[in-house]
Amino acid sequence: MSLSRICIPQSHLRMVSKISSAVLGSATGHRPSEVNLRTVSFTSSVCDQPATAKPVQKQHNWNRAVSEAEKIVGYPTSFLSLRWLLSDEIANVALHLRKLVGSNHPLLKTAKILIYNGKNNMQAWGLIVLLISKAVGHAPSIPDMEQDKSAGVLHSQRALAEVTEMIRTASLVHQGLVNLQPLANSGNELSSDSEMIFGNKIALLSGDYLLGSSVAKLSDLNNQELIELMSSSVRDLAESNFIGDRDMQNNPLPSNPKLGSTSSAGQSNNDDLGFEDVEDNIQSLNIENVLGNPEREWSLRHILSAGSLLGKSCQGALILAGQPVKLQKQAYLFGKHLSLAWQACIDMEPFSSPNLSPGVRFSLISAPVMFHLEHDPTLYEEIIKMGRESVDNIDYVKIHSEVIKGPGLEKTCNLQKKHSLAAMAVLNELPPSDARTALQNIILAMEDL
Repeated sequence: MSLSRICIPQSHLRMVSKISSAVLGSATGHRPSEVNLRTVSFTSSVCDQPATAKPVQKQHNWNRAVSEAEKIVGYPTSFLSLRWLLSDEIANVALHLRKLVGSNHPLLKTAKILIYNGKNNMQAWGLIVLLISKAVGHAPSIPDMEQDKSAGVLHSQRALAEVTEMIRTASLVHQGLVNLQPLANSGNELSSDSEMIFGNKIALLSGDYLLGSSVAKLSDLNNQELIELMSSSVRDLAESNFIGDRDMQNNPLPSNPKLGSTSSAGQSNNDDLGFEDVEDNIQSLNIENVLGNPEREWSLRHILSAGSLLGKSCQGALILAGQPVKLQKQAYLFGKHLSLAWQACIDMEPFSSPNLSPGVRFSLISAPVMFHLEHDPTLYEEIIKMGRESVDNIDYVKIHSEVIKGPGLEKTCNLQKKHSLAAMAVLNELPPSDARTALQNIILAMEDL
């Protein structure tokens, strides 16, 4: 049955509205502006102009591209989050979240991203899986009863899209766990941190519930090859938390830039990136000579934490469609490069303004920062000195000021262009269709985020 036909009780909607208001506060909507996406261009304003605040309306390009893409596959990406909220288990979790209002537990921030469908979360991943499924099509041997002909995808591909979003969301929720004690004090009384303990329990249990549900839905597809593929993406998600240095809260820190190492943004092989995942992406990525090389380390971290899941989900969709192995691997490359292009856009966002707003934090393993550390290794020493115990001790205003004056933003722009073009190259090999055009528009809209 199509997701769009499921009836939603009004009482449940009222409950979700109350919970959302309590946790998130109000949000103001804007009407998407008209966007001309016919011209393929990868020129970013951050590359060509001094760092200035982005006009608010540019985000509408993304909103419009996603909205139009949803119509093509009949799949509103915000609907999955709503379905989870309407289940008895997640509704109970949401009610418990109200007890955390007023605390500083990071689970509240995660909940805000999920309910508000923030762009940093890229809740459009299920949509991407369905679009690539429709753009490629399926083998003639697929039975009619397996097809959702109104949307142009298979019922199993729609289930895989749900699995993808469940795994991604479970990972985000689990990342909200807080380390309440250093190892030296482990086992001591924590009664004064009761709210944080409660938040940890909710984050752990709700993340486990989503992950368990995704495994159950995946097993229902009865495809051993697909199960092995998607299981390897969950392994990659876990491995991403053990790459490089971390502070006491397990927040990632950049590695020491190797003297004489040169980044190759825009020059390295688009297909391989040196991780040997093109030949066999079931095995763990090759991490030899990665740490300290800005582009390779950045790519490794974000392939493991995001690109692997999206790439393998796109590949899995073609496995379900009975497509040849060569085409399956192209789908994997498309998802991987699309995810990396997306991440490069997100990494540039905090540096779009010449001044950092008070209290704003950005990732210390973002591409602009890592490229700048290669240019100025002395800044790395300061980051490690202040951030080894906690990244909260770091002077983000100073780092922001240094990065926007260095070559990091330009190199990140080149990095984003490279992965966007690599993803676009895969699409150009597909026959023209509305689904292919929608994916191309999404890639182009990333520049305006």
